Amino acid sequence: MSPSSAAPVITIDGPTASGKGTIAGRVAGRLGWAVLDSGALYRLTALGVLRSGCGADDVDGVAGVAARLDVVFQGERILLGGEDVAGAIREEHIGNLASRIAAYPPVRAALLQRQRDFRRHPGLVADGRDMGTVVFPDAPLKIFLVADVEARAERRYKQLKGKGFSVNLSDLLEDMRIRDQRDRDRASAPLVPAEDAVMIDSSALSIEQTVEAVLDLWSKKVF
Repeated sequence: MSPSSAAPVITIDGPTASGKGTIAGRVAGRLGWAVLDSGALYRLTALGVLRSGCGADDVDGVAGVAARLDVVFQGERILLGGEDVAGAIREEHIGNLASRIAAYPPVRAALLQRQRDFRRHPGLVADGRDMGTVVFPDAPLKIFLVADVEARAERRYKQLKGKGFSVNLSDLLEDMRIRDQRDRDRASAPLVPAEDAVMIDSSALSIEQTVEAVLDLWSKKVF
C-alpha cells in the first residue's frame, strides 16, 4: 500500500510516563480512529519471556517469544494466550525488562510488521518511541511528547498507587532516568524525535490541553 492510499497516522513518541498513551487514546477517541500502544507489545514480550523461562539475555530466544506472541486486543482487555494481562504488563518490573529487550534489533524486527498491521482506515494514532522514525515514517503528523523527569515520575507514582501497587517515588525516579538513558542510547531505533516531529512539552499542561494541542495540529494538516 502506497503512502498516498494508506490510512492516515498520527504518531506520538516520547519517554516513559510522558503521557503519550493517555493522549493517544483520547485523540483516537475524538477522531474515531484506532489506537496502537506499541509499548504494550514490548511489555507483552517481556511477560512472555518471564513465563517461558527464556533468559532475558538470550536475544534470539527473546525474538522468538516476540514473533510467537498470541495476543488479542479487546478494548481495555489485552489477552495473552486467552488470559487478560492488561494489569500484569503495567507492573514496573515488566516495564524495566521491556525497556531492556526493546534494545535488541531482532526483537524490534519481529514486532515491526505487527505494528504496521494496525494501520487501517479511517486512521490510527500510534504511541511509542520510534513510531515516527521507524514504524510510520510517512505519518502526516508526528508528535514528540516530553515532560520533566520529575513530573513524569510523579505521574507514574500516582498512577501506580491508584492501582494499588506499592511503589517508592525516589526509586521510581531513578529507574526512569536509567530507562530514559537506555532508550536514548540504544543502537536500534533510539528514542529521538523525527526530523519533522512537533515537540510538545506537557510538564505544565493538563491532559485535555495536550489533547487539544494535538487535535489543533491535525486540523491544520487537514484543512
